Amino acid sequence: MKFALFHGCNIPARVEQYADATLAVCARLGIEPVEMTAFNCCGYPARNTDHRAYVLSAAKNLAVAERSGLDMLVMCKCCYGSLKKAEYFLNQDQDLRTDINRLLAKEKLEYKNTIQVKHLLSVLYHDVGLERLKEKISKTYSGLQIAVSYGCHALRPSTVTEFDDPVSPKIFDELVEATGAFSVEWARKLDCCGAPLTGINDRLAMDMAQKKIDSARQAGAQFICTACPYTQLQFDGVQLRMAGQSNTAVPLPPILYPQLLGLCMGLDEKTLGISKSEIDLSDITSFLMTE
Repeated sequence: MKFALFHGCNIPARVEQYADATLAVCARLGIEPVEMTAFNCCGYPARNTDHRAYVLSAAKNLAVAERSGLDMLVMCKCCYGSLKKAEYFLNQDQDLRTDINRLLAKEKLEYKNTIQVKHLLSVLYHDVGLERLKEKISKTYSGLQIAVSYGCHALRPSTVTEFDDPVSPKIFDELVEATGAFSVEWARKLDCCGAPLTGINDRLAMDMAQKKIDSARQAGAQFICTACPYTQLQFDGVQLRMAGQSNTAVPLPPILYPQLLGLCMGLDEKTLGISKSEIDLSDITSFLMTE
């Protein structure tokens, strides 16, 4: 399986362990992510300020992937939602599509709607499948309780993103449980983590994050599992800042899904970037049992 790998902006700059773990897991599963140097920003930062600029930025990425003939594998859920929404606009508005393609033609590109945009979790769940995933697992977790954080942009609007049921999603839960861990049910499972407000209204962003953390902890979770750099940053560095301000709170560690899965596959902690998290993740290995 070959995919055009879309890193986005945040992962290379701030959460490089997400890409490291993803590449390592993909290698074990026979997935070949192809680097595309022509990719640019997904357009998300401009989405609410300049619609045309946003769609153009996203469309260039879609056109680059189309030129290669490869579907896109996207790690960031904000990027995934942004690309899917731009794709929707381009397919619904012929005038917009004509205008964008006129601009893309300057770079000898054209958006034709011939490839699919897929999030990493979708590739693992649908293209690889749970059974094949389990075949590659050499160790399983025992007694580990995980709170999965779905994120906002992959689920909503569901008619655009087509990721999972927006009210009762299951993909992430089942992927976590394929590792032997238990995915807990928690009241704020589908709530926003507050990351979009960080740096704009920190008090509100932290309040939203804290409510999710409290809900996960009350449900018995020992770790939060993420699959988006924004969510990971919110529950890692921002949560650590929150704990420092309260002087009493003990952080609930977040772990990226390819890290959680990679440890089960026998991949070493350095390869998976376990030590790159600000909140210590070393306790996760104590739950591993050799099959």
